[in-house]
Amino acid sequence: MENMQAVNSFVAAYLKKKGFKEAEQLLEDIQSKDSAPVDFHNDPELAKFIHRFSQSEDDVARYQDGYSKLRSWAYGSLDLYKHELLRVLYPVFIHSFMDMVAKGHLQEARTFFKAFREDHELMHSRDLQKLEGVLSQSHLEEMEFSRSLRQSKVNIKICQYSYDLLLQYLHKTQSIAMLGVINEHINFQVFSGQPSSISDDAEVVTLIGSCQDAANQLNQKEIHWGLLEDSLEERLEKAGGLLSDSEKTEEENKEGDVDETKKRSIEGGKQGASTKESKKEKALNATTKNARLEASTTSAAPRVKPKLPLPLMSTEVEQSILEDLRNCVQLSSVALPSVSFYTFLNTHNGLNCSSISHDGSLVAGGFSDSSLKVWDMAKLGQQGGSSNLQVENDSSSSEQVLGPNGGKRSYTLFEGHSAPVYSATFSLLGDFILSSSVDTTIRLWSTKLNANLVCYKGHNYPVWDVQFSPVGHYFASASHDRTARIWSMDRIQPLRIMAGHLSDVDCVQWHANCNYIATGSSDKTVRLWDVQSGECVRIFIGHRSMILSLAMSPDGRYMASGDEDGMIMTWDLSSGRCITPLMGHTSCVWTLGFSCEGSLLASGSADCTIKLWDVTTSTKVPRNEEKSGTNPNRLRSLKTLATKSTSVYSLQFSRRNLLFAAGVLSKNT
Repeated sequence: MENMQAVNSFVAAYLKKKGFKEAEQLLEDIQSKDSAPVDFHNDPELAKFIHRFSQSEDDVARYQDGYSKLRSWAYGSLDLYKHELLRVLYPVFIHSFMDMVAKGHLQEARTFFKAFREDHELMHSRDLQKLEGVLSQSHLEEMEFSRSLRQSKVNIKICQYSYDLLLQYLHKTQSIAMLGVINEHINFQVFSGQPSSISDDAEVVTLIGSCQDAANQLNQKEIHWGLLEDSLEERLEKAGGLLSDSEKTEEENKEGDVDETKKRSIEGGKQGASTKESKKEKALNATTKNARLEASTTSAAPRVKPKLPLPLMSTEVEQSILEDLRNCVQLSSVALPSVSFYTFLNTHNGLNCSSISHDGSLVAGGFSDSSLKVWDMAKLGQQGGSSNLQVENDSSSSEQVLGPNGGKRSYTLFEGHSAPVYSATFSLLGDFILSSSVDTTIRLWSTKLNANLVCYKGHNYPVWDVQFSPVGHYFASASHDRTARIWSMDRIQPLRIMAGHLSDVDCVQWHANCNYIATGSSDKTVRLWDVQSGECVRIFIGHRSMILSLAMSPDGRYMASGDEDGMIMTWDLSSGRCITPLMGHTSCVWTLGFSCEGSLLASGSADCTIKLWDVTTSTKVPRNEEKSGTNPNRLRSLKTLATKSTSVYSLQFSRRNLLFAAGVLSKNT
């Protein structure tokens, strides 16, 4: 009897809540005429279901109880299926929390959040920090991150047997609250066969603001990834100037050398030695041919027209670039680059970023004391010191620093920002440098005049990154205000604003043809934007933590992105798909760079290493090999260059294919 009365009261409250006034009035009339409670078709199962549903509507303890039992069941499952079943817990946890907040049970929601957040701290700490700020129902709507989560589904890849186990558990326990959350917010991608291993697929759990279908639809848009028409590289190719004069002479003499070798081998005498020499020469020729073939991939890229009016290049810049291209060393998996590494010393944890000019002659550092400092490598060399960049934070001697031999080394101090400097980038010839700061501004400096020329204001929050375009004049910025902006040096207002990320835009990179920019964000996605329209034309989904670095291949076809967990992902821009994840770093990947012919990718990390990756092999690995039991990623790591204790902040290949890198020496623990 009491049970039936509870059901009646719930039905009445439900009708009132949903606005069914006539039905509500009719129920009241029936109850007033009949002292006995209404019997719903004499169906005890229906009454039981409504009673259970009413409890799940009102009793928020159902969330805590349901999640706790689901968690215990998942952790107690067989090891073969456990890691797949555990993937369900995080989305169920955050949506249960938000459901409780939405229903007004704020205190219970906070208790629930604190009780179980530790389970997910390792993988999702940044998301949890944002959700911790949800303190009322209005916050769910006002905060873009929570609103996007509420409006979308989470994609989870799971094998058929794990899926069946989960459904069987939910049906057996009749956990209405958990079933409701899973049904509304999780989209299972079920596959046949054995469960995937923990590290097999980087996209097993995709937590994004827009659903996967929308991203797939967006990635159908056509993009033109080729190189600019009539570029310097193209002109040099047509003129037959890809090889330097010395290399051409070597090419011309190779046939004569081979003939000489053959003659010596026929004559006898030192036949074994001559055979070895001829093998070496063949290997050298094969290496050269491979490098040429890899270099030809750039020349085979389609040509596109520029969408932005390009600046006129001065004769001085043009000649400098052509000279570098003529003398460019061809790299490959068997011809690795030389590396020049600059180490910052005595920074007292004040260094936030570093940058190197294209020819390696200038090195810049951005500091927490709002200063930007530039070292001239030619002056350091004249004074006979090593390439250690000594920093002295004493303001009385801020124009000079003391080297290890006691001599004074000068650097140029640029002062103007009013908050820490987080990014710097040199122009083509190194005559200008841009810096961005927490003070929301970007400043343009002249390295010739040693003066600030322009202060660009447009962002409302700290600017984390700024990058010159490949042709100079234009630059792009990335900010905490969740936007990226495109600027030109001659205008103080931005030309375009790219809005769409759900969190900070942490890094930005130009495409080789200047028609697109890529942005990496704390929302774990990378986006590609059309500079003419300002529209997003690609969303790249797969990272599990914030993206810290980006790099574009010289032919404009591929992109690499590095994240906070040490994962590097390579992407095909035309399809928007991940070609392969490159695993090996154990900490943040701060910087990435492709070699000039695009055959190698270099990555610098907070784990104090630089790694060289074989891009050519990575992009040609067949799908069946990727899905096989062996892990092909390790085969693509060509070399690991370890520093003593120096985090790698920046690296880049010069136009002659020398690898420059810079970092700060960590304090020994």
